[in-house]
Amino acid sequence: MATSWQKIELFYERMLENGDSRTDRWFLVYSPVPITCIFLFYLLLIWVGPKLMAHREPVKLKPVLIVYNFAMVCLSSYMAYEFAASSWLANYSLLCQPVDYSTSPLAMRMAKVCWWFYFSKVIELIDTVFFILRKKNSHLTFLHVYHHGTMIFNWWAGVKYVAGGQSFFIGLVNSLVHVVMYLYYGLAALGPHMHRYLWWKRYLTSLQLLQFVMLILHVTYNLFADCDFPDSMNAVVCAYCFSLIVLFSNFYHRSYITKISKQT
Repeated sequence: MATSWQKIELFYERMLENGDSRTDRWFLVYSPVPITCIFLFYLLLIWVGPKLMAHREPVKLKPVLIVYNFAMVCLSSYMAYEFAASSWLANYSLLCQPVDYSTSPLAMRMAKVCWWFYFSKVIELIDTVFFILRKKNSHLTFLHVYHHGTMIFNWWAGVKYVAGGQSFFIGLVNSLVHVVMYLYYGLAALGPHMHRYLWWKRYLTSLQLLQFVMLILHVTYNLFADCDFPDSMNAVVCAYCFSLIVLFSNFYHRSYITKISKQT
């Protein structure tokens, strides 16, 4: 009779061995241990960082923020192009597309852009570092930490097991939204003189909510369709998007509806 620890070890070994052999050797993919360590360090930073900055002046990061945000615009644009181009060339189906685990050029191209998308989510943890250094602690909300922390695990699983197939739709939509989002942040980083042109922030939140609705509709269809793509992945994405709709809707209500009501 196997002990509980032996069962855990067996489950862990199966989790490692059942991954996509094409992506297993790529950076931060084979095992969940490295990304888990990054996540734990991220939580430690959120706890310790504000305390270390409590008696210090905010760090002026204007040039860094400008470069970072516009670099993320370029990276998001590249990923959106790659998701769209590779899926178009492979005649991907929007309604049902199994993962192509072959080593054909198109299959590898899709797998690589999935990895870049995953890696971009790791890079986005730097957003939190900037908040801490600038003493913008009010931005360290549960929504911010939850969204950034969970995305790295979601896409670790995506690259580990389903680097391609239906994943392309999630990556494409999110990349397009991030082009707009980081463009907004990049323009805001240029200085106060740009603020009068950034009246469309609330519509950015609406765009984020729209993407979650689109993803729910997409994966819900696949849950009930006869499609050779893991239902477990679709179920996780569906539940995750529902959680983000709740959190982003609450943010929208507090930031725009409640604030406007108080002003009037």
